[in-house]
Order: sequence, then C-alpha cells, then structure tokens
Amino acid sequence: MTTLEPSGHRPPGTVPPARFRPRLHYELLTCGLRGHELLGTDAASLTSDDEGFDPAVVVREDGPGERWHRCLRCDSWVPLPAPAAPSRPRLPTRAEVDLPLRGRALRDRFVLRLIAVDRLLHFLGLALAAVAVFVFLADRQALAGPFFAVLESLRRTVGLGDGLHDGVVREVTSAFTASSTVVVLVGVVLAAYALLEGVEAIGLWRGRRWAEYLTLVATSLLMVPEIYELTGRVTPTKVVAFVVNVAVVVYLLVAKRLFGLRGGAAAEHAARAADQGWEVLERTAPDQGSRARR
Repeated sequence: MTTLEPSGHRPPGTVPPARFRPRLHYELLTCGLRGHELLGTDAASLTSDDEGFDPAVVVREDGPGERWHRCLRCDSWVPLPAPAAPSRPRLPTRAEVDLPLRGRALRDRFVLRLIAVDRLLHFLGLALAAVAVFVFLADRQALAGPFFAVLESLRRTVGLGDGLHDGVVREVTSAFTASSTVVVLVGVVLAAYALLEGVEAIGLWRGRRWAEYLTLVATSLLMVPEIYELTGRVTPTKVVAFVVNVAVVVYLLVAKRLFGLRGGAAAEHAARAADQGWEVLERTAPDQGSRARR
C-alpha cells in the first residue's frame, strides 16, 4: 500500500536513495530489531475518550474483523485481525501513549550510543591499565629480579644487545627504575581518565546534553597529544583513533549544535519537534482514499 499524502511526506524506505548516496533509515532498523510500535491491537473498539483525537491516524477498520495499524515509528501500515479477546474496551488517550523516537531524535540516539560504546571500551581498557599499575607497584620489587634476569639472558643468548632497550622493553624498564611517586601518579591519571570516559559513556547512552558537552571538550583536549604523537611515529592505530575523535567532534558541533552553532539548543529542539509528536503523526497521516489495498 502507499501512504503518500498531499504534503509530499513519504514513509522511510519508500523513496529509492540517490545513486552513490545510500541513506540509513533508523526507523526501519529499529523496527527490524524490536518490531513495530502499533496502537489498538488489544482494543475492542477503535474509539477513544480523548477529544479531538482521530483514531484513523493510527488504526483503521478494513472490513469485518480486519484492521490496518500504523507503526508509530516507521509509518508502515500492518494488517492484523481484530483481537478475539481484547483487553481494553477502546483506544488509549494520547497522554497514555509513550511515542517512540523517530526522525532526527532516533538518529541521534543511534549515533550517541555508538559513541558511548566507544567510550565504554576506553573505560574498560584504562581501568584495567590503572589496576595493573597499582598491582605492579605493590609487587615491583619482587618482579624486578626475574625481569632483569630474563632481559640479561636474552641479551647473552639471542644477541639482541641494545635493541632490547627500544619500544615496550624500554618502557617496562623505565617503570622498574621510576620512583614510586611517578608510578602512583601514572596510576591516578589512568584511573581519572577511565572515570571520565565512564561518565561520558553513561551520559551519552542516556542522551544527556551535558554529556555531549563533556565529550566534546574532553575529546578536543585529548586530541592535542594525539596530534603530537602523529608528528613523530605514525601507525594505523593512531590514525584510526584520531579520525574517530575528529568525527565525534564534528558530529557534536554540527549535528548536535553545541555552543550555539547552527542555532544552538533552540534549533535542535525545533528540528526534533519536526519529526516527533502527535501533531507530526496527524499531519503525515494518509487520507482514507489514498490507501490502496492489495
């Protein structure tokens, strides 16, 4: 069936993407994972106590015993039989319905949660590193003997010579010779960084505006040492990490309109309102005559 309205609204997935520019429809992806959000599947009658609410916006009769339900998320119309044992006499009021996210709001949730997963991985890695530093500090004297014995054995038997003082071996050797104060400071910095990443992950997962600002500021500041590292030795890992952080900063600044960019929070709320709410559902609902049954 088609749901094209005079306003030109087309449900997600009904317009072929432009060539070389595929578009990801988050509504269809979410409905594919969670199922459609349908209203009135358990109602005996397609009426509502809500004055001014037209039930045809979300569900319509199509002959005896058959109904068409509109997904509140992706705008698909799903044919279902009327319930044999309805659990409620009529449709709920609009105030009783928790509308699912759609449009820009749903896209933002996907992207922010993807960033949150990245920050969660950072948190786990940094937390493990901080624990390892403090465990190492507690047993450093006991580990020093075996470590330097193995190092000397490799120098004599393998013949690597001064090459053992490069890279990771050099860093580990420095850890054994550094003062306890320096090791403790490294552990505290790692723990604080892990805590920051954890707070970012929780805030972004819950879609908090303050978490977006915190992530933007923290990521921007931490890109400074990344740039410095890239001026020296360039590795694929460093490049990927830098590109990801740049993408996060650009997205938060441009798409989320932080620090007043592109109209700021007011423009952000207006853009979300254009895709969300009962007014949008009513405005984009098809006319009764525009539905073609198969």
